[in-house]
Amino acid sequence: MTTKQRDTIDRFLKGGMSRREMIERLGRMGIGAAAGAYILNQGMTEALAQEFNWKAHEGKTINLLLNKHPYADAMIANLENFKSLTGMNVTYDVFPEDVYFDKVAAALSSRSSQYDAFMTGAYQVWQYGPAGWVEDLNEYITDSDQTAPNYNWDDMLEGIRKSTAWSGVPGAELGGEDSKQWALPWGFELNSISYNRRIFDQLKVEPAKDLPELVELAKKITDSDAGVYGIGVRGSRSWATIHPGYLSAFANYGAKDLTVQDGMLKAAMNSPEAKEMTALWVKMIQESGPKNWATYTWYQVGTDLGAGASAMIYDADILGYFMNGGDNKEAGNLAYSAFTPKPGAAAPTPNVWIWSLAMSTFGGQKDATWYFMQWASGTDHALFGARKMDFVNPVRQSVWKDEEFRSRIAKSYPGYIEQFEASSPGSKIYFTPQPLFQTVTTDWAAALQKMVANEIPVDEGLDELATNIDRQLKAAGLG
Repeated sequence: MTTKQRDTIDRFLKGGMSRREMIERLGRMGIGAAAGAYILNQGMTEALAQEFNWKAHEGKTINLLLNKHPYADAMIANLENFKSLTGMNVTYDVFPEDVYFDKVAAALSSRSSQYDAFMTGAYQVWQYGPAGWVEDLNEYITDSDQTAPNYNWDDMLEGIRKSTAWSGVPGAELGGEDSKQWALPWGFELNSISYNRRIFDQLKVEPAKDLPELVELAKKITDSDAGVYGIGVRGSRSWATIHPGYLSAFANYGAKDLTVQDGMLKAAMNSPEAKEMTALWVKMIQESGPKNWATYTWYQVGTDLGAGASAMIYDADILGYFMNGGDNKEAGNLAYSAFTPKPGAAAPTPNVWIWSLAMSTFGGQKDATWYFMQWASGTDHALFGARKMDFVNPVRQSVWKDEEFRSRIAKSYPGYIEQFEASSPGSKIYFTPQPLFQTVTTDWAAALQKMVANEIPVDEGLDELATNIDRQLKAAGLG
């Protein structure tokens, strides 16, 4: 970086010129957009180093366990800046999601020191935290000697920040009193409607306003001559079937999975509200879902939308985002809509999945690991990922206000920012935190499969499920 380039970047970072003026000045120096982005990122790294002793662990190496995901891709693409900033080295192993969580569980349960930090979902730390496998990060976040002054923890979206904190007491509120910060939110997905504008325009239909309308719309599309089925949602016998669209609608109807009575947990997924919503959900799948719905995971739901086999999905907004690019047949045809399932409800209540970073209790370099974690979850790296990579959805409010990021999204993903801004205030984890999460949700998905297959009526199926869950809670000493 030349002196003139450095002065230009420096002035921009200090608020002395607009981003447009900076780009114009760099252009007059013969610096194109790609090179300009590189030296801006380099300048931001140098600015960070002036405010905090990022070199405190120079020469150390930390090892990461990563899921194959665009968030990991963005971090890997920016690692040279971390190495330049800290003088540290980073090694990593990357595994596809179908085996990733098994790799994490094996490393932690064996108390392996191989990995210092790893990617995790918020649900998983309900097991890892109370077991003593991951560190409470509160002590690092609040330590001014170990945390850079511009880290700005409160910049994290509140519902997402709180959803990764828990006291460890079954049924206790996420982010409530005595909560431990088991992980740092990194990127997340909320659940809304992604739809094919080409098909909607062809059939002259508009996105549904609530779940009863969605059931009707999906059937209308399925029965039309468009040659597609109405809506894709997950159906495999897994916790991952319950947490996206289903639980988002479930929460919007005022239903709960569990309640706490006299300090004990009790199944509540057979309430009148739950039965009303689930009956609509089952009808929608029966009339307008894919024929082999019971095998559908994230991948099949997304692939069908991208290939034009389905007209819409009620799933992660970032799934619709990814399907609107690459070599997908329908790339450029997809749009997005916030969704409030219960008629008359005030706003969406999307349940969320949060990819987070956790620190292994068994790693031998915790302070050095924290330096990596705060960099990876910090504003500057998030801006790099949001502007230059597919780092959606960022968890920082400041990134969502960034003009360059918003312009990029608005240009290629119509309605995405609008659905996010309508949905994010109500976005959080709506499950009750407790150690039997995996079992409860897997059994729930199995019950849903039976209802869709007409093996059991919805009311009876939910009553049977609640009785089964109560039995398990009691056996575990939780109910």
